[in-house]
Amino acid sequence: MTELSTDNPFAAPSALPYGLPPFSDIRDEHFEPAFEAGMAEQLTEVQAIVRKRDFPVFENTFEPLERSGQLLERVANVFFNKSSADSNDFTNDLEEKLAPLLAAHHDAIVLDSQLYWRVKTVFDQLEANTELTPEQKYLVERWHTEMTLAGAGLDDDAKATLRDLNASLSTLTTRFEKNLLADTNELAVHVTDESELAGLDAGELSAAAQAAKDRDLEGWLITLVLPTGHPYLSSLTHRPTRQAVMTASRTRGIHGGEHDNREVLLEIVNLRARRAALLGFANHAAAVTADETAGSPEAVAEMLRPLATSAAKNARHEQVDLDAMNPDEVLEAWDWALYTEKVRQAKYDVDTAALRPWFEAERVLQDGVFWAATQLYGVTFTDRPDLIAYHPEARVFEVTDADGTGVGLFILDLYTRDSKRGGAWMNPLISQNDLLQHPVVVVNNLNVPKPAAGEPTLLTFDEVSTFFHEFGHALHGLFARVTYPKLAGTNVFRDFVEFPSQVNEMWMLWPEVLANYARHYQTGEPIDPGVVERIRASETFNEGFATSEYLGAALLDQAWHTLTPDAAAAVKDVADFEARALAAVGLDNPAVPPRYSSTYFAHVFSGGYDAGYYSYIWSEVLDADTVEWFTENGGLTRTNGDRFRTLLLGVGGSKDPLEAYRDFRGRDAEIAPLLKRRGLD
Repeated sequence: MTELSTDNPFAAPSALPYGLPPFSDIRDEHFEPAFEAGMAEQLTEVQAIVRKRDFPVFENTFEPLERSGQLLERVANVFFNKSSADSNDFTNDLEEKLAPLLAAHHDAIVLDSQLYWRVKTVFDQLEANTELTPEQKYLVERWHTEMTLAGAGLDDDAKATLRDLNASLSTLTTRFEKNLLADTNELAVHVTDESELAGLDAGELSAAAQAAKDRDLEGWLITLVLPTGHPYLSSLTHRPTRQAVMTASRTRGIHGGEHDNREVLLEIVNLRARRAALLGFANHAAAVTADETAGSPEAVAEMLRPLATSAAKNARHEQVDLDAMNPDEVLEAWDWALYTEKVRQAKYDVDTAALRPWFEAERVLQDGVFWAATQLYGVTFTDRPDLIAYHPEARVFEVTDADGTGVGLFILDLYTRDSKRGGAWMNPLISQNDLLQHPVVVVNNLNVPKPAAGEPTLLTFDEVSTFFHEFGHALHGLFARVTYPKLAGTNVFRDFVEFPSQVNEMWMLWPEVLANYARHYQTGEPIDPGVVERIRASETFNEGFATSEYLGAALLDQAWHTLTPDAAAAVKDVADFEARALAAVGLDNPAVPPRYSSTYFAHVFSGGYDAGYYSYIWSEVLDADTVEWFTENGGLTRTNGDRFRTLLLGVGGSKDPLEAYRDFRGRDAEIAPLLKRRGLD
């Protein structure tokens, strides 16, 4: 086995509070040897399990399996957080080198015939075993299901083919992500005439100027966000600039050159289809949903397609109002956001862009995001500047329960930078579990443009919503209390994982919460309650567009991943396939492009949401039903928060998530609240 030097920071668990990785000691050269040693160590640990001659039982199979791989987990969590939040040439090169090695390592475990025999033997005796706890039984079920679906029951020749497919896919998805980051940076829109930025406020101009300065450019630089629509499109009045921003966004990965993602994407789709066939499934979506709450791509289609019809119809009605704002020009995709705000102002007297002075970032964090969690769950947050994170802009907070017990550490990385991939997300650095006595450390990454030094960070309405959303993931990771590592934190079905984060969005506009944080950054004046009432009155406004752009992406994901191997191999033109897929579901309105087009659809081609982007609206059924429960039961109270924490957030992945939902709600979720929320009822 490869030995790791004791001088390597990953050689032993960190002695810092809550096991926070010793970031100040970690250097680039520490990663690769730690990965090599970690993979070798885990394989040795697994071989020790399969060489046992005693009859398989939980204690001699699952407990040592759950104890395995601790070194690998330590280095992997730190490295992949760095590669997504603060990448460089080193991380890019190493990640591409590691991808097939880690895929092979994973296959060496989950495809091991002797290990599968031990797992299956315990699983087959599960019903008769009265000594195991419900969590232990669920752990056995998860291992058995995941190994079976991964191909553990295939013959040796099929496994060899499967290993090759997995190795190739790991390399290709890594390449897709790196191409996208490079193209996103390269296509940022450079402006040297300030008049072309008319409509942006002082904070937005400051952020654009700082972005240009960071690249040694004159003027201003509009860096791209992950979705198709850029936040600035709602305020930029110079039409050619709006067009340039939208065009740059939609050009990512499809304009030729070394970062073009079309060939990479087609190969990913092809290999996924072939792998699904090898595993006995009709297509990749069937293989994925077999281990999700949806169960099948047919169930996904049954829900999404009727919603798409209604959403497209609503979007066309909305388009009539937008066209009326400027009858002299044909409404294009880059016009929709600006004219939406004009209509919103005319119909509801609401200008969301004008609300930014009431959404100063630190106040949103302390008096909004944190304060709501304190009211609900009794937890408090203490800034720990003595604890060093992985980047100077990332801040560490200690989370403490009402009785003074430590919960864990929360790291916030707010600002965008060229080294950070687009979007917003939560990562665990350490996941709580009793077996290994691990504490918990989680990270929230956002991509808020950073203003010049001394200028306030004023958030958009959508950025505040994203803040609350991602913190919902963080709370899920912080509050989960389980025995076994595999069930820790947010390790739940992918089409359930968005549910807790979506629920947390409700507190953004909850009257008590809003009154506590939404104050003008200069005067301290609270936000006008009348504005809030008008925002609520306009909640279904533009939902035709919002639902259509989301469903366009979700159904595009399904279209790619319901292809058979022969059909996948026959696709040669990405843009043509995308156009036909959107037309087939009635979402081919040129003014309403999908939230992500294929070549920059990171969620499904590099982010683990392949055939699963539907999960956001699937989870929203639970979310809307839960919001209704909170509203009916008194809202922001400790009693309600403790129930949600105990019965849902706290169980992590230790039981079937729909069973956990029934424990909380007393019944299955109903779809009516979602339809009402999105104006589709």
